[in-house]
Amino acid sequence: MSAEKAGSGGSRFSGARRLDPELLSEYGTRLYRAAYGLCGSREDAEDLVQDTFERVLRRPRIVRREQDLAYLLRVLRNAWISSIRTHRPSEVPLDPEAPHTASPGDPVVAQAVDAGAVYEALRQLSDPLREAIIAVDVVGLSYNDAARALKTKEGTIMSRLHRARGQIAAQLSGES
Repeated sequence: MSAEKAGSGGSRFSGARRLDPELLSEYGTRLYRAAYGLCGSREDAEDLVQDTFERVLRRPRIVRREQDLAYLLRVLRNAWISSIRTHRPSEVPLDPEAPHTASPGDPVVAQAVDAGAVYEALRQLSDPLREAIIAVDVVGLSYNDAARALKTKEGTIMSRLHRARGQIAAQLSGES
């Protein structure tokens, strides 16, 4: 091994770069949807995203291979776990019409009602199933990136997604 490679830590840091704080706002919407899926409350989700950004901005962060979103999801999840360890979030019923001020016949309201039902179904899942479906279906990570963010295997993500999607579909079809 060359002295250059030995001094740099080998391939462990290949492709490593600093997370650019200026890019955090690009991920705000997706992280908020993930936080809402975890918390089930608009206020708690906003607090969780703010806590995530605060943790990330506290000191420079190193990410590998353009994995900003996967890294941020991991920080968000860890912040959520820390918050539920210190205090259990209160049960707040979801208000699917809250973000909209349109008439009931408006397609946007129908979409919000559907989204509210989906988020309610998410709340009924176990934490591992909820985290997997949020990582892939809400945030948009690949199976591989989701596995890395959640520190599990890709096959485990696929299995959890299958079970989670089945449970959500069953719950939503039962509400119709």
